[in-house]
Amino acid sequence: MSKLNLLLIVALMASSLLLVKTAYESRQLFAALDRARAERNQLDAEFKRLDAERQAQATSLRVERVARDRLHMRIATPAVTAYVFDGAASAASAAAPEAR
Repeated sequence: MSKLNLLLIVALMASSLLLVKTAYESRQLFAALDRARAERNQLDAEFKRLDAERQAQATSLRVERVARDRLHMRIATPAVTAYVFDGAASAASAAAPEAR
């Protein structure tokens, strides 16, 4: 009977140690999951902030102002428009019969 008791005690100790190890790993995994969720929430908030900033930067009024101030661009008017004519292309189009 003492051998059976000794075997049961060893099995009980092994089972207890396995239970403690499993509970510890479970707590570690839950903590890692909690950290990953917090990181996800932080990244979502940062994405929303960057998206709102991108939308604010891409307004047509701001783009026009930056083009005028930084790039020294101006609106094209007939007074500042230079027309270039390709003589060879216009001769070729004049020689080709019109398709109707």
